[in-house]
Amino acid sequence: MRVNLTVNGRPRTADDVWPGESLLYVLRERLGLPGAKNACEQGECGSCTIRLDGDLVCACLVAAGSAEGAEVTTVEGLAEEDARLAPVQRAFIDAGAVQCGFCTPGLLMATDELLARDPHPADADIREALSGNLCRCTGYESILGAVRLAAERAAADRAAAEGGA
Repeated sequence: MRVNLTVNGRPRTADDVWPGESLLYVLRERLGLPGAKNACEQGECGSCTIRLDGDLVCACLVAAGSAEGAEVTTVEGLAEEDARLAPVQRAFIDAGAVQCGFCTPGLLMATDELLARDPHPADADIREALSGNLCRCTGYESILGAVRLAAERAAADRAAAEGGA
């Protein structure tokens, strides 16, 4: 079967997709977007988190055919159009929240979604938003720090934009 999607703002087509193939496999192997990671294949770890029509989902649990015509955002889509890292990506690096990197794409997607709906999240809100993502390297403290840093920087950018207007 053929699956037509909009991925990171661009129309994309995957051919010869078999009915049971996951959207994660299509993104990684057919469309060349390796950001979302294949870890548990059960939707438990969050490493394959993407946005599907605006909602966070584990791509390993989505049948590719069911995503026909959908809008997909992957971690690659967070970067700026000129390939500069998105602020949330830069905050993770600056806060030392990137270690082996396997969980990072899902954490970035969850953080981006959180900050889009709550620009000033409390620690409890951050923990809840990231609860579907497992990390075996960091102990989570640096990840929490990265989310706080991203929120602080976004607030400073908004203040600067409002002050300069």
